[in-house]
Amino acid sequence: MSFTQNYTAVNNSLALTAIVALIPILYFFWALAIKKMKGYVAGLTTLLVAFVLAIFAFKVPVSTALMSASQGAVYGLLPIGWIIIASVFLYNLTVKTGQFNIIRHSVLSITEDRRIQALLVAFSFGAFLEGAAGFGAPVAISAALLVGLGFNPLYAAGLCLIANTAPVAFGAIGVPITAMEGPTGIAATEISKMVGRQLPFLSVFIPFFLIVIMCGFKKTLEVMPAILISGVSFAVTQYLTSNFLGPELPDILSALVSLFALAIFMKYWKPKNIYRFSEEQEMASASAANAALQNSSYTGGQIFKAWSPFIVLTGFISLWGTPIIKAALTGHYEGTNIILKGINTIGHALTFVPEVPFLHNKVIDGATGEAIAAVYKLELLGAAGTAILLSAIVTKFIFNMNWGEWGKTFFETINEIKYPLITICAVVAYAYVANVAGMTTTLGMVLAKTGALFPFFSPVLGWLGVFITGSDTSANVLFAKLQQVTATSVGMEPVLALAANSSGGVTGKMISPQSIAVACAAVGLAGRESELLRFTLKYSIFLLLILCVITMLQATVFTWMIP
Repeated sequence: MSFTQNYTAVNNSLALTAIVALIPILYFFWALAIKKMKGYVAGLTTLLVAFVLAIFAFKVPVSTALMSASQGAVYGLLPIGWIIIASVFLYNLTVKTGQFNIIRHSVLSITEDRRIQALLVAFSFGAFLEGAAGFGAPVAISAALLVGLGFNPLYAAGLCLIANTAPVAFGAIGVPITAMEGPTGIAATEISKMVGRQLPFLSVFIPFFLIVIMCGFKKTLEVMPAILISGVSFAVTQYLTSNFLGPELPDILSALVSLFALAIFMKYWKPKNIYRFSEEQEMASASAANAALQNSSYTGGQIFKAWSPFIVLTGFISLWGTPIIKAALTGHYEGTNIILKGINTIGHALTFVPEVPFLHNKVIDGATGEAIAAVYKLELLGAAGTAILLSAIVTKFIFNMNWGEWGKTFFETINEIKYPLITICAVVAYAYVANVAGMTTTLGMVLAKTGALFPFFSPVLGWLGVFITGSDTSANVLFAKLQQVTATSVGMEPVLALAANSSGGVTGKMISPQSIAVACAAVGLAGRESELLRFTLKYSIFLLLILCVITMLQATVFTWMIP
């Protein structure tokens, strides 16, 4: 039984249909921000609301709605949930073996100032992980590191979500950008150039914004030299790489330049006052003396050993993100290299793409009239989580752990994050139900009817898409064609609209239910997702408005910025 999407399903009205499509989103905000439900309860009930509306308002067959939810739930487990399990597990191994104490003090040897630590870990290191892996790994690992350093878990999660704004558009080796080339026919290099002429303005502002959130304007001014080094080095590298190298490397190179520039700068410059959190003030002098004593007792070899899991992680994730390696890991390599052919054989055996029953080619796109394919994409070897797990296996040997202790830590990790995993599966299932029913496209079509104001609202489409799907890549695939067609009809350069979709999407990442669940899982805040959403929501809207203004100005005043 086939189903054709109808974007005017409610009383043959686009406006009424959009209002109905908004109900699950509004319910989710109410459930978390006002009712303060636990994340998994809010996620499951939001899925239920969407399911009921899909069946009764959008006339989706029950079997179609059920199977679309199952497809989303499976995607929530692999690759997203798998990344979270492996990331938290790797971090737990360093804690269990006592190595994280050495990591902590090695960071303190660069600076004890919490502001600089946030720039190094949340902004620069998080951006590197975003460029290499994407999905939930950057927030999960960098937030866990900050908690280990002594940050309040809620602040650590919130700061990492906000810091993740700068690199998301070029995450996972540029996949969000390259994903738009297929449906639009516009070269990814051109889209990359345009995104690289929007996001650097945000990237140079984010470090300043992070520190203001942490400690207020006055204390932020005390570390302005460090903030400028961090933000400007990142933004300049992001512009140059996106415009002259393409979409694959901006995050990785920008993050490395920013990280090393700030670390080197801190060797020659120190803030006048060392900033610590209020609860640390009473122990400040004793803590400083103790940290200095313990740092002096660690050799370079010990520090290298403690950091080695993350060095190994960087190597594995970089390999997994390389297109030719990725092709072999998923069984799609067609070259002649013997080693890659061997990996390809294993990757092919561990890649399963079964069709989703009652859903595959059963849903007809309401705009194009084409059947929509639906498969369970299970890439066991090619998943980024597998790269992280292999890092954990190597770590077992580096730290000389026995298999019993290693396995015990793994199952403790799963038990620790079981509720966040349910949350992730529920919200991704909701996103899939909303997409199949046509809810998401209906909301996009309403925004597309803003006419001459469309350049201002263009980033809102990306923001909305990432909030629902949790992925800038998914939002770009979802709305790319709509952005292109609408931009052409209102006299806006299509490449600017596509860039705005991706750039606007990055500001929605910090409030996406998936991202909130991932961050809470990483820092042990399961059940407190509502607090984190309330923390990030206002900042998400503020940063979105900045991008709306930038896009409007580029469309009307600074048109010379469009490639």
